[in-house]
Amino acid sequence: MKQDRKVAALEMETRFRAEGKKVTPQRQRIFDLLAENTEHPTAENIFRMVQQDMPTVSLKTVYQTLNELGQLGMVTLLELGGGSMRFDPNVNHDHQHLVCEVCGSVADIDLGPLERVFNGRSDVVFLVTRAEVILRGVCEVCQKIDLDSANQQEVGSRQKVPSD
Repeated sequence: MKQDRKVAALEMETRFRAEGKKVTPQRQRIFDLLAENTEHPTAENIFRMVQQDMPTVSLKTVYQTLNELGQLGMVTLLELGGGSMRFDPNVNHDHQHLVCEVCGSVADIDLGPLERVFNGRSDVVFLVTRAEVILRGVCEVCQKIDLDSANQQEVGSRQKVPSD
């Protein structure tokens, strides 16, 4: 898996160079962070991570690099609500997204080729070339937190002894 991530970062670098774009140390760091990230980060998240190693990096550099990667098809720009664009470097496999309504986390899920649902139907005169599906709910971590919270409240209410 780690090898795949290095390959992904190298592909971004190679594509940038092929398009005549400069590959600065800041951009290289952005490529590396995207390639190792499965959480669909925002530009602000990437900026904070790059800034830890390179305090002089600008948010503009991060946005510009991410948008250029999007134009080259190396990342998918996701508008999932919440005000910040997310960036998904998993462009080689069709997939959908799970979005937690509690913590905002985003995860990939493969529901298969959804185009088949519509293409070939006689009642739908529309050729689907790509399907984007966002499923919203509560992630496993938030479910556990909610369960733990409910259990603590239940235990606390049982321990209360009525006073006379």
